[in-house]
Amino acid sequence: MSSASHLKLAEAGAPDARCAELFCRTAEANAALMRGDVDTYRALNPLAADFILMSPFGGRPTRGAELTEERWQSVGRFFANGDFEQELVQAYGSAEMVVLAVIERARVEVGGLPMQDWALRVTLVYRREGGEWRLAHRHADPLANGISLEQAATLGQGPAS
Repeated sequence: MSSASHLKLAEAGAPDARCAELFCRTAEANAALMRGDVDTYRALNPLAADFILMSPFGGRPTRGAELTEERWQSVGRFFANGDFEQELVQAYGSAEMVVLAVIERARVEVGGLPMQDWALRVTLVYRREGGEWRLAHRHADPLANGISLEQAATLGQGPAS
């Protein structure tokens, strides 16, 4: 994990060790994914049986059961040659659940596009299951840098008919 992620965590003041450990593990997992290493991502980020993903590209939510081995391998091919940094905005923790609100910043090749900067606002919900922390929910949007009211209205209208 990058020292930048450690610095961002210290500045945010994570409320406890559970949150700090999951923040660091999440940063390490996502750094691997930005390099196309989906196996390390999955090993570091086990999913809850009822996992739900709300992708930064919109559309209907994806349920964990839809993430077949073939789909995971496709996810791994979607990202390449990336660098990753994560900033903690806020963390909430209890004995059984941790919620992390983060800003993810990557310089990465995505979906065959040339190397470029990507910034996402992300909410992660982890739940303890059988003594192990599992990712139950991930919601991301590409609005970390902000958009105008007019741009938001256009996005909210959906595709033109």
